[in-house]
Amino acid sequence: MPDDVSPAPNRYGAAAHRHAPQHPSPPIPRSSAIPSPPSSPFAPGPAAPAPERLRVVVADDNPVVRAGLGVLLSGRADIHVVAEAADGREAYERTLEHRPDVVLLDVRMPGVDGISALPHLVGIAPVLMLTYSRESEIVHEALRLGAGGYLVHGEFTANQLVQAVRDTKDGRANFTVTAADALLAHMRHGTPSQRGPLPEGLGSALATAPPPAHTAEPSESLSQLQPVVGQSSVSGGSVPTPNRQQYGLSSREVEVMDLIASGMSNQQIAATCFISEKTVKNHINRIFTKLHSATRSEAIAHWLGTAPRNPGRQP
Repeated sequence: MPDDVSPAPNRYGAAAHRHAPQHPSPPIPRSSAIPSPPSSPFAPGPAAPAPERLRVVVADDNPVVRAGLGVLLSGRADIHVVAEAADGREAYERTLEHRPDVVLLDVRMPGVDGISALPHLVGIAPVLMLTYSRESEIVHEALRLGAGGYLVHGEFTANQLVQAVRDTKDGRANFTVTAADALLAHMRHGTPSQRGPLPEGLGSALATAPPPAHTAEPSESLSQLQPVVGQSSVSGGSVPTPNRQQYGLSSREVEVMDLIASGMSNQQIAATCFISEKTVKNHINRIFTKLHSATRSEAIAHWLGTAPRNPGRQP
C-alpha cells in the first residue's frame, strides 16, 4: 500500500487505529462514594449488670459428696458454692465468714453434728438439711430448730435440688417423701413433750461445743447459744397431761396445732400437710378461737397444759 493512502474510515466515520494506546478508566472521585450513615446522637448506655449469684455453703463430712455438690451447684449460672465444711463447727465458721444465702447441712458429722450446729446457723442464713438421715425424730428436731427444709439423699433429682436451694433462699420449704412421711408419723404418734433422746447422741454438742477459733459475734457462739424451744422436755419437771378434748378441734386442726407446738412456721406447716399457706392461716384462726388465744405462744401454752389458771377466763 502506498504511503499516502490512509486507512479506510470505519462505520463511525473515524479512521481505525490498529495500535491505539489503551487508557484505564479514570478512578471514581471520592466525593461520589456512598456516604456513611450519621452517628447516633445518643451515647450507648452501660451494659446490664450480671445477676447476682446465690451463694451457698456446703457442710458434709464426705468429701465426695461435697465435691459433687460443688460441681452440680456451681455449674448453674445463678449459684456459686463459696465454701465447704466437714463438720458443724467448720460450717458455723464458714457461714459466719461468708454470710451465704443458703447453707446445705448434713446431720451426722464428727465432732459437732448438724443438729447441734443448726440453731446457731439459722441465725445467720437459711439452712436446708441435705442428709441420709431419715428417722422421724431427727426430721422433727431439725425443723423444730429452724431448718427451712429436709431432703433425703436418693429421693430427688439434680434439678429438684437446685430448685430447693433457690426456694430456701426465698423462704419456701422443701421436703422429700421420706422426710414428710416421717414428720407426719412423728406428729401423729407423739407430742414434743414426749420426745426422747435423738439417735447416736445427736444434738449433744449444743451444750458442750467450745466456741470457734474466731468469731466477731460472741452471741452466736456454739458454746453460748442454747435452743429456746421445748426446754420443758429436758427440765425434769412433770407436766400434767392437758385435756384437749375440751377444745373441740377437728383432726386436721389437731395436726396443725401439734405442728405449731413443735415450733413450725406457717410455710413449714403448709409444706408438711400439703396445703396452702392461706389454708394454714384459716386453720390457725379457728384454732385460736377455740383455744381462746390471741397469739401462738398462748395457744401452745393452752395446748400443752402449761398456761396459768385464770378463774375469770374459759378455758
